[in-house]
Amino acid sequence: MDKKDKPVHILVIRLSALGDVAMMVPVLQALHLKYPDIRTTILTKKAFAPIFAEVEKVEVIVAKVKREHKGFQGLWRLYRELKKREIDAVADLHNVLRSKILKKYFSLSRTPFFQIDKGRKEKKALTRTNNKDFKQLKTTHERYAEVFHALGFPLDLGAATPLQRQPLSKEILNLIGQNTQKWIGIAPFAAHKGKMYPLERMEEVIQNLNDTEKYKILLYGGGERESKYLENLSRHYANTLNLAGKLALKDELKVISNLDVMVSMDSGNAHLAANYGIPVVTLWGVTHPYAGFYPFGQPLGNALLPNRDRYPLIPTSIYGNKVPPGYEKVMETITPQSVVEKIHKVLAN
Repeated sequence: MDKKDKPVHILVIRLSALGDVAMMVPVLQALHLKYPDIRTTILTKKAFAPIFAEVEKVEVIVAKVKREHKGFQGLWRLYRELKKREIDAVADLHNVLRSKILKKYFSLSRTPFFQIDKGRKEKKALTRTNNKDFKQLKTTHERYAEVFHALGFPLDLGAATPLQRQPLSKEILNLIGQNTQKWIGIAPFAAHKGKMYPLERMEEVIQNLNDTEKYKILLYGGGERESKYLENLSRHYANTLNLAGKLALKDELKVISNLDVMVSMDSGNAHLAANYGIPVVTLWGVTHPYAGFYPFGQPLGNALLPNRDRYPLIPTSIYGNKVPPGYEKVMETITPQSVVEKIHKVLAN
């Protein structure tokens, strides 16, 4: 694609979920580094807009899929709104029913529209019980990059640069405190139980770190239930602070950009931290890095994995929602001490 009269304007679609939306950032960084004249507009949900606040040359358009953009008529209204922005091409990084409908509408104006290949066949082979094809698949970042390649813009993901550390407001500093302790973020929750470290074991990790007096431990979560649990937990440990429910996402991201390390499940917080080049220690349950959702630019040695000799069916699912009988406790093969040791090692490096 070559438009000599003006910069190419690409619409990029990804409506959910948090981690998948966050994984767009390094790809966009690589895109704008190689093609500085390109304009990009991101179509996503309002809640995710702060993720792109520090990405240059990116505008966010909110998809109001439960209100005026609901259903066929709503998506037609959305298409008409987008066409007014003179979109030259569409990179669909979601490939779901809504974006497929938008593809039909954009075909009316012959706008180039390419969709992500999610690799369902390979992922099914990786997670099946019999004749499992246990090998590294393309990463989600690579699959995103393939869409831009199809539009005529091949990318070098290795050239992507992390987002810059963000200044903290007085309000945030008053909440967290100012001292010489290193900041450790811990996000103990995940969307599915199959990829969540047992909370009682995570508390052992927190207690061990807290007792060193070297760290400020910042707890992340979402929703009333998680916030309440983390608030109760933080009251037991002097060097631990619950941030869940206390900061908007834009301010949470500022804090994340100032962490010394993030400890996360196979979940969105890992990707948010990786976007800022923050070292991330990830804990994995019935999912596995081979599925392609490993945080960008992180050494594989930062991952703590269950014992596959004891649990050879891992990964049993891509999202952690399928746990075969007998696999309910796979993460108990990851000891709290091994988590603490990994954190210390990452911080030392």
